[in-house]
Amino acid sequence: MAVGALLATTAGAALFPGVHLLIGVSIFGTLLLSLAWHLEHVTGSDDEPLSPGHPGPAGASSESPESDEPETPAPTAVSGEAGGVGLRTRAFAYFRLMKPRLMWLLCLVAAAAMALAAASGWTLTVDTIVLTLGGGVLAIGASGTFNHVLERDRDRKMSRTSDRPVATHQVSGRNALAFGFALTGLSVLVFLQTNVLAAALGFVAILFYSVIYTLVLKPNTVQNTVIGGVAGSLPALIGWAAVTGRIDVAALLLSGFIFVWTPAHFYNLALAYKEDYARGGFPMMPVVRGETTTRKHILLWLGATLAFGTALIWATGLGWLTAATTVVAGAVFLRAVVRLHHEQSEEAAFRAFHASNAYLGLFLVAIVVDAMAI
Repeated sequence: MAVGALLATTAGAALFPGVHLLIGVSIFGTLLLSLAWHLEHVTGSDDEPLSPGHPGPAGASSESPESDEPETPAPTAVSGEAGGVGLRTRAFAYFRLMKPRLMWLLCLVAAAAMALAAASGWTLTVDTIVLTLGGGVLAIGASGTFNHVLERDRDRKMSRTSDRPVATHQVSGRNALAFGFALTGLSVLVFLQTNVLAAALGFVAILFYSVIYTLVLKPNTVQNTVIGGVAGSLPALIGWAAVTGRIDVAALLLSGFIFVWTPAHFYNLALAYKEDYARGGFPMMPVVRGETTTRKHILLWLGATLAFGTALIWATGLGWLTAATTVVAGAVFLRAVVRLHHEQSEEAAFRAFHASNAYLGLFLVAIVVDAMAI
């Protein structure tokens, strides 16, 4: 309060706003740590972790509408590459390889980075926007396609992924690989129309998700989600680099924000599909460390997300809309996570998962609007 009063009554003291913000974030962090300890003490249990490869209880299934019989592909799916299905069905199978549900959020990250660069005085053209987002869509599609190919055997064991195109032979592994390489080449070519740095970062994003995350991290370490957050944070650097040709502090802060948001977001899905991930042999946090630890980590990473968002707003001079959005949407996200601790159900995990998506989407949209107004 003393620093706030000094800030309000002292003109030209450039140091005080940063000190005031640091104290506020420190107090918030202390309260969040206390909340995490309290919730763990009140709602925690000695739940038994599973071993990766654990088949799960008999008849177990997730809330996914997909089939829970992964071992036997549908007869029509097997004949897909042989011409047994129509062109529209086959085209949709290739479209699914690109993981289109990831595209809107990652493209929004790149758009926010471009808007921040424009607000910092760099020239942003329509061509740059189209090329960056177009290259991003192709890069995401390439990464998703390689992921489908490399995880096809595990996908057949999991109810939520058992109907994926490569797992069910709607698309052959060879054709999917060719499709992935074609998307990679096109993505790099499109990014090169902006600059070399954006193209290099786009290629690194594909390589990291397809090889480092899918082959190395995801099947081998409980920290796969945390380290794998690098892949999701790269669109922030790509969007900034496409406009500026370099990487600056604002881009790193936005990238860091996405990085710390990723575990707070994805651990909810890992909780909801715990048995599924165990059947697939993935050492996800709830599988290896248990649900109590996972819920605590969600809360801690949420705190890091809000702190990074605050630092980003302060460092870039964003306005009241972004600040209000992170307060309101962040409070909704926090409430969903606290409810998850008390309810400990799949429904609560999905609710927190969707709250995390809503928080990020609204925050990024607010960045774009605020940046345009600067």
